[in-house]
Amino acid sequence: MIILNEQEIKSFYKVEDAIRDIRQTLNAKVQDKVLSPHRTVLKFPHKNSTSIYMPSADLENNIAAVKVVSIFPSNPEKGLPTTQGIIILTSTENGEHLSMMNASYLTRLRTGAMTAIATDYLSRKEAEVLTVVGTGAMAFEQALGVLAVRNIKQIILFNRTANRADLFAQRLKDMGVDASIHIVDEVNEGVSKADIICCATNSTKPVFDGAFLKPGTHVNGVGSYLPHMHELDRTTIITASKIVVDDLHGAMEEAGELMEASKEGIWSFHQVYGELQDLVSGQVQGRENEEEITFFKSVGASYYDLAVAKGVYQQSLNGSKGYSIDV
Repeated sequence: MIILNEQEIKSFYKVEDAIRDIRQTLNAKVQDKVLSPHRTVLKFPHKNSTSIYMPSADLENNIAAVKVVSIFPSNPEKGLPTTQGIIILTSTENGEHLSMMNASYLTRLRTGAMTAIATDYLSRKEAEVLTVVGTGAMAFEQALGVLAVRNIKQIILFNRTANRADLFAQRLKDMGVDASIHIVDEVNEGVSKADIICCATNSTKPVFDGAFLKPGTHVNGVGSYLPHMHELDRTTIITASKIVVDDLHGAMEEAGELMEASKEGIWSFHQVYGELQDLVSGQVQGRENEEEITFFKSVGASYYDLAVAKGVYQQSLNGSKGYSIDV
């Protein structure tokens, strides 16, 4: 079994790799070559925390994966990461366990790559201003994903704790991002100027007022992943002409803001424009005019983790990465 830690994966597997591998897996899924049973979620209310178990399999390449991820929002106070996870890859030809790898970075990276793909189809080609709402751990790869598909000239940051926005800005500069970076004290100021918005918070109430969205804006919502979380407001949902989800089944059970809108009767899941796989396979079109407001909602699904884990494993074989051990 090959063991890969986060630092080693970071050294050779980037957002562009994840975008490529997710596109390939989505095309395979459309052809019914991917199994993706629904995930199991264990909730620990006394800690406001969650553990998630996510299985999947690639029938064409004879490989299966299971990701175990824990999300403990109070961990930073203890010097620990909010999100921790591992992925185990198994051969479906002989049952051999091929690899175990850290999944925290890969979870962030695959979500950033999913946002990149959605943004590429749904945002205006000339989009130049990216607003990031929430600068926690998940947000950085969101920004990298957008930067991979659009020529962003200005990045606006908002976070309730200002020093975290400062650190985020410095990380972008350290990565060589040459866009101008501004931190705002009022979230709707950043929203009103944005061509693209990335929200990555675990908020239980909307983080901005959708009335401030200008025509032609594309919104990515990836932070809220449980029914009680509501990152985006009703205005954003009913204003969007196209709502695309990463996985419809998951969204119907876990996308809190969409579930609430459906329950209240102001919107219906029948109005979902498509899943991300439908955009990639060409079954639905992306943006059709310069004025429409579009919204991509992600709660995560096992086959996205399978896509990146396969890619990491293959590259580890090609480049002799990781540590080989007997278990």
